[in-house]
Amino acid sequence: MGKKKLVILTGAGMSAESGISTFRDSGGLWEKYNVEDVASIEGWYRNPALVQEFYNARRKQLLTTTPNAGHTGLVALEEDFDVHIITQNVDNLHERAGSSNVLHLHGELMKVRSTRVESRIYELPADNCEITMESRDEYGDTMRPHIVFFGEAVPMIDPAIELTEQADIFVVIGTSLNVYPAAGLLHYVRRGTPIYLIDPKPVKAPEGMNIRYIAKGASQGVAELTELLADKK
Repeated sequence: MGKKKLVILTGAGMSAESGISTFRDSGGLWEKYNVEDVASIEGWYRNPALVQEFYNARRKQLLTTTPNAGHTGLVALEEDFDVHIITQNVDNLHERAGSSNVLHLHGELMKVRSTRVESRIYELPADNCEITMESRDEYGDTMRPHIVFFGEAVPMIDPAIELTEQADIFVVIGTSLNVYPAAGLLHYVRRGTPIYLIDPKPVKAPEGMNIRYIAKGASQGVAELTELLADKK
């Protein structure tokens, strides 16, 4: 008999303990910029140089961080479960921790792509992670962050829905469930499938679902989740 499929949706709270700023945190990068100016497609069209500056700063911040115990705890679960992570985060901390299957809904911070051909995607090296409007790829195209801006479609939502529908166990970690379409994934969990929600703050989830709440941060929450899943292998 194969391993049960454990599908995990992670949000900003997953990386908070690693020092990654969220939209709602006081201090940090987001207080220096208006979200509409640096994270929307309108902002990109209006002032792409500012957007490049912002994401260059975010990459530099990311390079100073390391995965936390929550990230590594999810890697350990792969020993007993077929673990698939759907993340709203654009950082690469799941990959750096060692997770095997990570689907990024909102893009990836350490990648850029051609502004002319979306499929031309490039990973930036840590020692040369800044791009400007003067930067060009090998085809002579300008490049933009490989990020899903507000106002753009989320191309990976269909694969995420498919994974969610296949889940034997579904887990939500560190997300307010306010950002769509990611928040809507809960509606695709099969009826009767156990759902665990890890967050130190109250999260309003849809009613009538089989949800067990773990009111802790990512690291402590994943440790408790691991204990709770011991009899569900």
